Amino acid sequence: QVQFVASGGGLVSPGSSLRLSCTASITPFRVYAFGWFRQAPGKQRDLVASISSEGATDYVASVKGRFTISRDNAKKTVYLQMNSLQPDDTAVYYCNYGIRTPRTWGQGTQVTVSP
Repeated sequence: QVQFVASGGGLVSPGSSLRLSCTASITPFRVYAFGWFRQAPGKQRDLVASISSEGATDYVASVKGRFTISRDNAKKTVYLQMNSLQPDDTAVYYCNYGIRTPRTWGQGTQVTVSP
């Protein structure tokens, strides 16, 4: 099965920025939509940002205007630029297929925003 490896998380203060990266050894990488998901303690895992094979993006309302998803097909990498981070953004962040199912989940990367 395909493995998605997310990295770049950390402990930051409110208002800070982080850039998450996700690599996946998928061929052909360019044809798939991808998404970033997050799961906060005690909550469901939710899609927060997605990007289509054509580069169209979508975001959950709570991150719109603050987060930007992008992709580099040559590097087989998906990014999530997170600005103006808030405590409510604290979660484990995962990347995966944006559309294709079933999905399997890696460890994700922890983002903690604490004053």
